[in-house]
Amino acid sequence: MNINMEKYLGELEELVNIDSGSKTPHGVEKVCDILYKKFEDIGLIVKKHYINDNAGPCLEVRNKEGKDIDILILGHMDTVFGEGTVKERPFSMRENIAYGPGVIDMKSALLSVYYVIKDVIEDNKIDKSICIAFNCDEEISSIYSRELLEELGRNSKYALVLEPARANGAFVASRKGVMKYKIDFSGVASHAGNNHKEGKSAIQELAHWVLKLHELTNYDLETTVNVGVVSGGSSANVVCPSASCEVDVRVKTIDEANRIDKCINELLNNINTDGVSVKVSGGLSRPPMEMTEKRRELHKLVEEIGKEEGINVHWTDAGGGSDGNIVASVGTPVIDAIGPIGGYGHNEKEYLEIDSVEPMARLLKKLIEKLS
Repeated sequence: MNINMEKYLGELEELVNIDSGSKTPHGVEKVCDILYKKFEDIGLIVKKHYINDNAGPCLEVRNKEGKDIDILILGHMDTVFGEGTVKERPFSMRENIAYGPGVIDMKSALLSVYYVIKDVIEDNKIDKSICIAFNCDEEISSIYSRELLEELGRNSKYALVLEPARANGAFVASRKGVMKYKIDFSGVASHAGNNHKEGKSAIQELAHWVLKLHELTNYDLETTVNVGVVSGGSSANVVCPSASCEVDVRVKTIDEANRIDKCINELLNNINTDGVSVKVSGGLSRPPMEMTEKRRELHKLVEEIGKEEGINVHWTDAGGGSDGNIVASVGTPVIDAIGPIGGYGHNEKEYLEIDSVEPMARLLKKLIEKLS
């Protein structure tokens, strides 16, 4: 396939120059509207899903009516960047590189898949059911759209995730699961000089938890536990009545997720500081995307296509999650990071390698055709 790159880059500039952070619903909707019209214009069935007042719409695109899906293609329209970012650093290009908020994560991929599907339709090479689902809140762990994604995943034979290929061109073989916890500690305040004994320190219990939680990190199993935020207390001369912490956990397997959750429950059932109570909220927000036999078969197919197209297909593991984690958790075989090549996602240096757009689009097109 051949993409008119001058036209593509003009359209990409329009998409990138829309502030569409996860917490900027009207911006996400602007991106959604542009893509809605493009897919509608090539004769596809297009639908918006309004899932929460705090989020923009999700976009669902199909070539056939019905519940069952042969190929599910997942992307997200939101970015991590707040309103006003585009004004500070709009879309720009220098030689083979394009810059701008969301240029690689993942507005270039959203546009690429439109060209791929348009080309497949024109070639009349689809006899299977395809569903394209563009999410509105992936960058905040798909907290609103998860139910929709799980439903689509359960009804799909395969899922292709448009996350960007890594800076070295690698696809993602596995992704860690993500667990998030907010832990609140409640004690009893007292004067640290006059009535120290009467106080029950929330900070003391928090400190005990921090040490115990960090002990759960196991580099051999690629499990990390990080207490990244702590707060509490009002003055050095007051025994602290309340404190809190926020915890990030990354796990490679569901067994490790269960181990961490069990350890947290043991801490909760064995409070170390008399007079202090603890409340734990949160848990597994994205299950790990583990390797399966069906996923290995998909990997081999992608490698074969790579050889046909002269693309060096290789794999890496990722510590961050994607919507691939969610659909994999309901049993759908996933290929992840099949978008264009770039780097520095979530960073002001974010970039797209323009020369990677067409080769990755050809690979995606051929994969869709072979799965069809």
